[in-house]
Amino acid sequence: MLTCGRFLSSSAATTTASFSPLRTLTRSLLRRPHPRLLSSASAAAATTAVEPDTKAAGGSGAGGGGAVRPQWKAAIDFKWIRDNRDAVADNIRSRNSAANLDLVLELYDEYLALQKEVERLRAERNAVANKMKGKLDPSVRQALVEEGKNLKEALIGLEEDLVGLTDKLQLEAQSIPNATHPDVPVGGEESSVVRKEVGSQRSFNFTIKDHLQLGKELDLFDFDAAAEVSGSKFYYLKNEAVLLEMALVNWAISEVSKKGFTPLITPEIVRSSVVEKCGFQPRAQNTQVYSIENSDQCLIGTAEIPVGGIHMDSILLESALPLKYVAYSHCFRTEAGAAGAATRGLYRVHQFSKVEMFIFCRPEESDKWHEELIMIEEDLYASLGLHFKTLDMATGDLGAPAYRKFDIEAWMPGLERYGEISSASNCTDYQSRRLGIRYRPAPSEPPPANAKKGKAAGGPTQFVHTLNATAVAVPRLMVCILENFQQEDGSIVIPEPLRPFMGGLEVLSPKSK
Repeated sequence: MLTCGRFLSSSAATTTASFSPLRTLTRSLLRRPHPRLLSSASAAAATTAVEPDTKAAGGSGAGGGGAVRPQWKAAIDFKWIRDNRDAVADNIRSRNSAANLDLVLELYDEYLALQKEVERLRAERNAVANKMKGKLDPSVRQALVEEGKNLKEALIGLEEDLVGLTDKLQLEAQSIPNATHPDVPVGGEESSVVRKEVGSQRSFNFTIKDHLQLGKELDLFDFDAAAEVSGSKFYYLKNEAVLLEMALVNWAISEVSKKGFTPLITPEIVRSSVVEKCGFQPRAQNTQVYSIENSDQCLIGTAEIPVGGIHMDSILLESALPLKYVAYSHCFRTEAGAAGAATRGLYRVHQFSKVEMFIFCRPEESDKWHEELIMIEEDLYASLGLHFKTLDMATGDLGAPAYRKFDIEAWMPGLERYGEISSASNCTDYQSRRLGIRYRPAPSEPPPANAKKGKAAGGPTQFVHTLNATAVAVPRLMVCILENFQQEDGSIVIPEPLRPFMGGLEVLSPKSK
């Protein structure tokens, strides 16, 4: 796995080149401007030290005063990346990531060399200190004092360089995307493969309308007033549309909860660092994230972010896994770069309600739970009577956290196309290594009677795998329901599973003049 292993700790070494040329080389490296290219894995880092929670992006090096420093560190296995250089490079290319692998490996080599030199000088300093413990001639003692002083000064400088180099290495490496499942098709979105198709396009014996016209005639929403109050791509829901949103949310939570998922209502403002750790880009150009000015907080684009952070920096018991949540939240997205007829109406908006599923599990079970999430999605949409297809998304369409992702696209007759209504992603340990979420495996045998009290039982901790999937993205499903179940008289038949959540209402009828 590309994200396997621990973040590097200091390792002692006995010999290396003289510290002066190495330190000069390191300082030169730290000062040298390197192009930092944004990828889907990392946000554009802040260009000043006051910006919180930075990641790989354009800017100055990590060494020296006032440099950008990471406010958090992912557990990245640099040795694995170096040992599997070709595979990592292929993965970066196939996912259209701009991660700079050559720079990461260059920095890693410099880090190892500098770390060895620091350890060598520490050993020399300790040796000098030990020599001074006995009775010595004053001239010998004075020589040792001078030698110790010189070693201390050299160490201070090298240790500063090591901190800067470590920061720079971390910032660059955070841009490397997750590994990719071997069965994922390679290429752009057009290379994605249809895995399953449910139902068929409904045939109409009358001229159909899109959801915008239907909503206007049924007085279900108001885009014009929302544009005046909030701006474009906002909307008011009115009348039965309000009931329909609540029905979709309550129905989804009710159905998913039956599968053993714990319901949540999440915070909708989170720290920028949590957004970044989940693999989103709060400060990138054309970011989808709304950042709150003069703060380290953002509005969430999906409940995946606050749910992912709920066990941040925790060690879970293996017996508690899997942890399954179904979360309701409002979501906020800038939709930067979105334009055209394909985005009109409710299809692409800045604020919407969504019900999200999220799972923390053991690594060996994540593929199984991914299949479970896809099945839940398909069962939900099939029960509504929708026609849809499930696609295994190609490498070029995977976000940085996703090891594999399946999208579901439903037929929207008024828009005359399929539109994405959900996705389900297995993120393996990409997010957990950034969020610090591990579990302690249960011991295979009972602890011995003479085991030390308080000593943790079981093997070393491991990072959990995380998965997420959409149960209901309200506006997209509203589009599907209005357009697929419209009648010739302009009414809308409510799918049967939603009727109990709408007070038994079966049909949305045009308002009398």
